[in-house]
Amino acid sequence: MSELLKNIDARTKLAGTNKLEILMFTLGTDNRSGRRETYGINVFKVREVMRIPEITKAPDMPSCVEGMVSLRGTLVPVIDLAKYTNMQTDTKPAIMIVTEYNRHTQGFLVEAVDTILRLDWASMRVPPEMLNAQMGGLVTAVTELPDKRLVMMMDVEKVLADTGQFSVDDFALKNVQPLAVANRTIFFVDDSSVARKQIERTLDAMQVRHISAINGNMALQELKKMADYADATHVPLKNLIQLILTDVEMPEMDGYMLTRKIKEDRRFAGIPVLMHSSLSSDSNQQLGKAVGVDEYVPKFDPQKLAQTLTRLLS
Repeated sequence: MSELLKNIDARTKLAGTNKLEILMFTLGTDNRSGRRETYGINVFKVREVMRIPEITKAPDMPSCVEGMVSLRGTLVPVIDLAKYTNMQTDTKPAIMIVTEYNRHTQGFLVEAVDTILRLDWASMRVPPEMLNAQMGGLVTAVTELPDKRLVMMMDVEKVLADTGQFSVDDFALKNVQPLAVANRTIFFVDDSSVARKQIERTLDAMQVRHISAINGNMALQELKKMADYADATHVPLKNLIQLILTDVEMPEMDGYMLTRKIKEDRRFAGIPVLMHSSLSSDSNQQLGKAVGVDEYVPKFDPQKLAQTLTRLLS
């Protein structure tokens, strides 16, 4: 498994094809349901998979945060995902998945990893409301494998926000200034409820109007409706929206494919596309540029987002 993960950079050709590769893992058998669910995480976010090293307990942390480990001189927080999901299981975690989000590294304890699977985002569906309510918004997408197993994509941003790894506090938002230019509207799209809330709070602090969607396919349909309306009323589309802000990982259509389709439609000429993602490596930023993204900004940094938006909207 570790050899496969060393070749993540070789997978950059997936950008713009609406495909992704996920590492599948399990958390154990739930004593209440008797089920052993399968979860997935984007391979781009996985640095390595290892046996659990010695963990140093840390005081005053959420119960699901087991403590810290030292990886090549860096202290990395460790989160037990079974405890985080309130799963009642007798299975002890045996594997740690080391992930990177916004240049922050953390470890997730799981029962076992399965395999790396290549999928089309079109096969990843928005979870049903019942599942969404049951999981508290933790699952952002679901797909069915040929063997009838369901794989649920976990909203890792929500996990990190709930455990204090990422947060957008009032202090950070206090430094966000209102936009000096009036009548600006942003269309933004993100499948993570945590990320959408952060974007909304930042745009509200900037006093900028906003419209949103929860995945790339929905965003494209709404944007096309706006473009059709602009054509019918002979109003430039740039008068209706001045910027499009997109996540990368989304069910049905990812941000790379959405950007490519926007840039192929002449009606969106002059409307910048800003990519907003926790996939913050230089290689991922280059992928965005390859499909036409105008700029790239990391998630969970409202000041950086506001500064970039101010420059693009002024």
